[in-house]
Formats: sequence, structure tokens, C-alpha cells
Amino acid sequence: MPTHPSQPEILVIGAGIIGVTAALALQSEGYRVRILDRKGIAAEASRGNAGAFAFAEVEPLATPGIIRKAPKWLLDPLGPLSVRPSYAMQILPWMLHFWRATASSRYEAAVDAQSNLMQLSQQALERLIVKVSGAPLMRREGQLQLYENRAQFEATLPLWERRRRHGIAFDLLKSPDAIAEIQPGLSPRFTHAGYTPDWMNTVDPALWTERLARAFVATGGEIEVAEVRAVTPSEDRVEVETSTGTVRADQIVVAAGAWSHQIARMLGDRIPLETERGYNTTFPAASFDLRTHLTFSSHGFVVSRIGDGLRVGGAVEFGGLELPPNYKRAEMLVRKTAKFLPGFDPKGGQQWMGFRPSLPDSLPVIARAPKSDRVIYAFGHGHLGLTQSAGTAEIVAALAAQRTPSIPLAPFNPRRF
Repeated sequence: MPTHPSQPEILVIGAGIIGVTAALALQSEGYRVRILDRKGIAAEASRGNAGAFAFAEVEPLATPGIIRKAPKWLLDPLGPLSVRPSYAMQILPWMLHFWRATASSRYEAAVDAQSNLMQLSQQALERLIVKVSGAPLMRREGQLQLYENRAQFEATLPLWERRRRHGIAFDLLKSPDAIAEIQPGLSPRFTHAGYTPDWMNTVDPALWTERLARAFVATGGEIEVAEVRAVTPSEDRVEVETSTGTVRADQIVVAAGAWSHQIARMLGDRIPLETERGYNTTFPAASFDLRTHLTFSSHGFVVSRIGDGLRVGGAVEFGGLELPPNYKRAEMLVRKTAKFLPGFDPKGGQQWMGFRPSLPDSLPVIARAPKSDRVIYAFGHGHLGLTQSAGTAEIVAALAAQRTPSIPLAPFNPRRF
């Protein structure tokens, strides 16, 4: 492990998958690293997500023309993408940025940037798996993106062509029989699909994050549970006031997921981070023989294997951090799964809601803070935090060490808003 003469100390705020992976990468650079989190390892979105490394998903949510669908979001509280009516006024500034991001030029630039980060993250994940002996926690079973008719499938062909241009491997399946060769037992309503063989899943996102955290602690890292109350950078240090005392470090990394903009505001930076509230239900035993990750495209949800069971989840709801969960969304997804997977038993599941940190153009912020060179931002990955964690970690380590990262970072700069 490289060493620094005075072994500078770095504080990572956030113990989700981004923060823990970044801390491990920084530790490999020879820094003394401490993680600070208000709840502990993988306590929020990193615990209950679908467990997918979705390297094929290079398209941002802000696609050209999508803004015309906005009225439907308000009218359908159980739709794949909805806005809680009581939150509609609060999200208007974010929606303005979102609308700007749908311009064709910005959309194409976002796809390019996302593709760069995905390629780096895929390579970095393979390095990380070797480093922590993590192969037993990985499933390499691909993914089926399912469509219910020819028209629905053909409408997505430009998307698949764009993926091809960015080097993503896939097969297009045009019959239920072709689909059944990969995943037997689906409802015959699904007539077409796209299959991405390089798609990966972890057996459990919480277990994967905890494996990384154990590797971090085993090599000298520290993890503390405390809440951040103030961040004050100076010329030579950063002082962080917490619920348990004051911590000082040479640099800090803000990787606090959906709460990151609150910390950025302490530094004088206003970043339009919103919260994608995702719902799921986890079934401890698998009543359906799931052989690959399933994405039900027009319904906005997925079914994945978690441990020996199944997890049914997805659907984006914009409702901030304070409103109570609407678990009718999770129930609706389970009802659909029972129709789509004959033989699936919808009883005995455990419901969950998580907060995904979402920026209007679907690109994270990975950069030094505009107002302090001693603060590095690494947040806003939306539903792709697990996917992009290893790549983000390598970028953070490069920034901390004053090296040029391996991909252009201009698209991830907070000043873009």
C-alpha cells in the first residue's frame, strides 16, 4: 500500500455503498480514513436496493419529450413515475433543471458521460471483487428487459442502437420461445425482450457493502455513527462538528446519498438534489425459478434474486425525505408480479422504501467542492449508486491524490446547474 510521509487523514461522510467503496480506495492510497454516518453501514438505499450492477443503463431519465408526460405523474399515484401532490410545489425548481436536461444536445452528452462512468465502473468492480475476495457475493446471470408487444419493442430500438454504439453487448429476442430459453415460465404476454449478458447482480447489496466495510476496518479504517451538524473548511484542515464531538481532517468526502445536499449547503453550495423514493418487497423464499434479472420496462419495476429469495421493486416516486411511505406502490408491484410470473406466491414479503439521491440530468456530482479544495463531492447517483460505486471510488481517490482521473469530469461538476 502506498504511504504518505505524514499519512494525511480523510473523513468520508456516508457509509452507504459509495462512501464505503471510496473509503477503501482512499485507504489503498495510504491515507488514514474514517467513515462517519448517522445510522451505520448500508443503513439506507444501499441496504434494500435490487442488487443490480446495471452497466447497460446509460440513458438518463431526462429523455427528449418526457416532460409531456408530467401531468400524468400527478394524476397516477401508483404509476412507474409519480410526484406526490403534496410535494409538487417543492420539486418545481428541480423539474426546471430536468426540463433543460431533456434538450437533445444535453441528453446525448449525458449518455456519453454516463457511458464513460459505466465502463470505468465495470472495470473497477472487477478489480474490487479480486481485492476483497468477493466472487461468492456476485451473480453473473444477465438481464432480460421485457416488452409486451412488437410496437412497444420497436419503440425502444433507438435505445438499443445507442447502447450498441457505446459497446454494450446484447441480444434482441423476438418471440416468447426465445425468451423462454433464458427465462422459462414467464407469462406469454411478453413477446419481445432485450438480453444483456454482461449484467451482474450481487447476492445481497447489504452483504456486499458489509464485506467492503469489513475489509476497510481490517486494514485500519474506522467507522463512527454520528450526525453531521456543521462543516467548516480552512486553509489547512476541515473541521466537522458532529453529534458526538468535533472531527478534523485534511480532506473530507461527502457521500451521504440523499442527504448530501444538506451538507453541501453548509459549505455554501446549492445543488438541486432530489429524492427518488423506491419501493420493494423481499420474499425470503423463491416461489418462482428466477434465472436472470427481470426488468418490466413499461411498468417500471424489476424482479431480482436476493439470497435464497426474490425482491420485487422499483417505481420512482418524488416525495422528498419527510413524507410517510405509500406502500400501496409496493403492493401494486407484487400484484403485477403475480400476473407476470405464474406460480409466484405473493405472501410473506417484507416491504421497504429507500431514498435514492437524484440529480436532474441523472449524472452524479463527482468533483471538488466549488468553495473548498479540501472537500470532494461524490453523490447523486440516483438508482445507479451500486452500479457506479467502484468507478466513483477510483475517481475520488485520484482527486484526493491530485491525479487526473481516467475519465473527463466536466459532466459531473456541480457548477453545471
